[in-house]
Amino acid sequence: MQFALVNNDRVEAFPSGRGSCPICGSEMVAKCGPRVMHHWAHHRPKDCDPWWENETPWHREWKNLFPIECREVSHTADDGEIHRADIKTVTGIVIEVQHSSMTDAERQSREEFYENLVWVIDGSGFRKNFDIYHGLPDPKSELARDLVWGKVQRHMIGANAGAGLFFRLSEAREENPNITKAEVCSGRIHSIYEIQDEVDKSYNGYHQYYWVRPRTTWLDAKCPVYIDFGDDRLVKLEIYDDSELECIRYVSKRKFVHDAMVETQAHDIATRFYPLPENVP
Repeated sequence: MQFALVNNDRVEAFPSGRGSCPICGSEMVAKCGPRVMHHWAHHRPKDCDPWWENETPWHREWKNLFPIECREVSHTADDGEIHRADIKTVTGIVIEVQHSSMTDAERQSREEFYENLVWVIDGSGFRKNFDIYHGLPDPKSELARDLVWGKVQRHMIGANAGAGLFFRLSEAREENPNITKAEVCSGRIHSIYEIQDEVDKSYNGYHQYYWVRPRTTWLDAKCPVYIDFGDDRLVKLEIYDDSELECIRYVSKRKFVHDAMVETQAHDIATRFYPLPENVP
């Protein structure tokens, strides 16, 4: 833990420090060796929150992007159950930064408990299995409404070069006026090269991707999921349109942090775009 209570104040770990747990009140001891990240640990070998995972430098870097009062915030449900959120912003959005794997049952429990939750996942462990391919037009654009993209596959011919294949809904409706995007699976196959200039003009961060051996619990999540691959952009898992195409959207970390502190609902993060204030880190 980054904070313990010392004389009723939330304090970061310091050499030989003693404090108490903000949740259970148990004694905490500071761990401040020269080769360990400074942190607090329960004096007895247990943690009062079963959802808590050992903190890594990656966790700490994420917490430090937010004000102290937003880090390690206790959240109490109506039935009295208490858990410690990694980050809870002043507007009520809970951000859980997750490094280790997680079962479906635990993910569902956290989503039901916090409700207004967004996940940030450490992608360093599976980056080589996560391929990001060609850009897509804004799904709300007139261009996108007529396109039904084929799902890319790793090592698919042309896919690694950024090529994308698609059908046109308008052409499919010449034969079946009532067909929907989700039903289109045949017809004339088009290449993105035919419309590359139009795609570029409409582009706003969406891409096709392919995840080898995906961590399926994140594909099934009800709350927004962002993957951190270690650069200045996050990768948000999304569904592109009525065809149910899985896609990603790039969102800058700076935009994410700003919106998490301004928006009141987790699903509204990165939905409105405007110049950010200069003081946003």
